[in-house]
Amino acid sequence: MEQFAFDNQKYIDLQKKEIYERINKYGKLYIEVGGKLFDDNHASRCLPGFDPNVKMQIFKELKDDLEIVFCINARDIISRRVRSDNNLTYDKELLRLISCVQQEGLSVCGVMINFHTQNPLIEDFENECKKINIPVYKTYHIEEYPNHIEKILSDDGFGKNEHIKTSKNIVLISAPGANSGKLVACLSQLYNDKKRNIASAYAKYETFPVWNLSLDDLVNIAYEMATADIVDVNMVDPYYEKAYGKIATNYNRDVEAFPILSNILNNITGHEIYHSPTDMGINNVGFGITDNAAVQKASFEEIKRRHNKNLNKFANGEINERTMNRSTELYERAKAIYNSLFPNESI
Repeated sequence: MEQFAFDNQKYIDLQKKEIYERINKYGKLYIEVGGKLFDDNHASRCLPGFDPNVKMQIFKELKDDLEIVFCINARDIISRRVRSDNNLTYDKELLRLISCVQQEGLSVCGVMINFHTQNPLIEDFENECKKINIPVYKTYHIEEYPNHIEKILSDDGFGKNEHIKTSKNIVLISAPGANSGKLVACLSQLYNDKKRNIASAYAKYETFPVWNLSLDDLVNIAYEMATADIVDVNMVDPYYEKAYGKIATNYNRDVEAFPILSNILNNITGHEIYHSPTDMGINNVGFGITDNAAVQKASFEEIKRRHNKNLNKFANGEINERTMNRSTELYERAKAIYNSLFPNESI
């Protein structure tokens, strides 16, 4: 009999509550959605009882106040970048996602092509969107982004990007995969909203890493293992510790980007919204855990599964030595933690 160690309903209630609290505080909310909209099987393997489609369940309950924008990087269209899980190119995956969310009764208000450039493949993709009556918008490359704040926040920066027409208070910004420009789309919308006297704010819908679990929690190490190829490294959020005197787990890319992102947000809104990258995240998954021992065991099994998969991939030349070394380092660290947690069990 399967052991459940996660309370989906509690998680749903907490996520919805926090989303509405932010809307009440800031007005329209652009939410950058991390990870998959559907089939989050990594989370369900680490958190027994976690519904892999819980995001969609939450969004369906919010659908009267919610619409979705999908982003894609122009370079991914031109290079015909492929997702490894279903072998679809990013443009085909995006069109598939539109169909899926529409079947769930959710509204798609547009597609944003980020870093747009002229290319026949991009024109073909735009025509595919038009066939299904989905408006297409464009952002453009900004020289010296993200460091030249004055230029970014001007008519030669975000001001030249097309403004997505939205009508709901919750706008999800999703994508077919990583590096699609979701953050750029969010920030561009905030800037262009302000020019139109529309009050709006930014947040991230996150699952991993889990901010209120430690760096050595096997749930968080499993996240590092899942991103071994891009070397995401969990770390203590120094800004959160400084602001609140408490420890929170975040990861290197968000921590490194926070000073620049915070500066852009503060310049757009005229005041400080967030004190730390952890503050940006709507992430209550840690509060849904009901059996920590079961979660630690499940997370270790996921770490071991991914490591064995990496060993096979390395032997077949599918991953490089850096990724393999990272995988081995994480597995050995996880094994030591597991042995300390469950000394009477053999791995």
